[in-house]
Amino acid sequence: MTRIAVVGGGLAGCLLACVLAQRGEEVVVYERRPDPRTGTAERGRSINLALSERGLNALRRVGLEQQVLTDGLPMRGRMIHPVTGPLDFQPYSADGERAINSISRGALNNVLLDAAEKSPTVQLRFEHRLVELDPETGALVFETPRGRVHAEAGVVFGTDGAGSAVRGELVRHGVTSETLDFLDYGYKELSIPPRDGDFALEPRALHIWPRGRSMMIALPNPDRSFTCTLFWPNSGTSAFASLSSPAAVERFFAEHYPDVPPLAPGLVDDYQHNPVGLLGTVRCAPWHSGRVCLLGDAAHAIVPFYGQGANCAFEDVTVLERCLDNTGGDWTRALRLFEDSRRDDTEAIARMALANFIEMRDKVASPAFRLGRHLEHTLERLLPGRYVSRYELVSFSTVPYAEVQRRVRRQHGLLTAAGIGLSAALAGGLAGLRGRR
Repeated sequence: MTRIAVVGGGLAGCLLACVLAQRGEEVVVYERRPDPRTGTAERGRSINLALSERGLNALRRVGLEQQVLTDGLPMRGRMIHPVTGPLDFQPYSADGERAINSISRGALNNVLLDAAEKSPTVQLRFEHRLVELDPETGALVFETPRGRVHAEAGVVFGTDGAGSAVRGELVRHGVTSETLDFLDYGYKELSIPPRDGDFALEPRALHIWPRGRSMMIALPNPDRSFTCTLFWPNSGTSAFASLSSPAAVERFFAEHYPDVPPLAPGLVDDYQHNPVGLLGTVRCAPWHSGRVCLLGDAAHAIVPFYGQGANCAFEDVTVLERCLDNTGGDWTRALRLFEDSRRDDTEAIARMALANFIEMRDKVASPAFRLGRHLEHTLERLLPGRYVSRYELVSFSTVPYAEVQRRVRRQHGLLTAAGIGLSAALAGGLAGLRGRR
């Protein structure tokens, strides 16, 4: 039995501990925070998750899918909020029935912590902040409220997020190199409370306020509130810093998001006191040293605009498990196979997430976009299983992300060729008619 250290007790780390425990491994999870089940969430840092098939498939493997979905709210499409005019609902699937699920990040983390803690081979250690790691020996040093703690492990996983301390140690030791590509955008959370005891907005939709260079989204919560997230530039006249007074905040929202102020009595307070978070893509190579391996956001953090961050990290765990099966539990070979078989997919979803930001921010409100989506859904109904949209392949299947990109390119190529052929046939027919006149 190999003793495994998992540094990071968030979503990916806890799921990984559960999966490894099922394999009979002895696992210690180290988390820098106090136990989140006994404290309160940091203000403005919740960011609801849009949990879809890839994440659900991973949870299914440890028997947690139904428990998690009990507190989830299915969202069957986007509700577009223009500055003026009626709302526009755009279903995600051709039949209008498939849904992504709004899930509280904190609640999901707690479910996974409880599941990990129930395993006799898993230990949870909170308030342990990694300060040193030797990639060759697996020796770890943590700062704790009681002083420094030393530990060792046969295998170390870094599941400690985009700002990973494990990745930092691998970089410091020259094992890996990293690039951090930040957007000139940040995010800030707001809240829309229940109205007369019910949802103030349609709860079966992900709400989007597309505004060209910026946008806001809102996801429903089980308590009938909505968590809203502003995605705004960090500089310019429509940036977070440009609204410096309560009156300025009120005026801006009245002009650009006119339906929001009547629904959000805490708007100004949330805006002035909730922090602005960073948005960016993390890449590093390699992900492992033979003994130490990065997983989830620690290896490949992406922007949140496809709702795939947690889903992708959960899928990492299922891929790692498959690699362990394929190598007979040989950790060195399994970690190498994990990176080799997963890197192209994480690069693909990173690209698609950035592209989806432009779609959500700039395109979803346009008539051309709505027509395109209608045509896609028509093709899906006419050619079931043969034509599937990018969104459905990403959100409602486990087709590898890189294969999604390849398949969508093939589909678009065939449609383009068919369109050219149809145009040529029509032109030839018209020419024939003219010749017979």
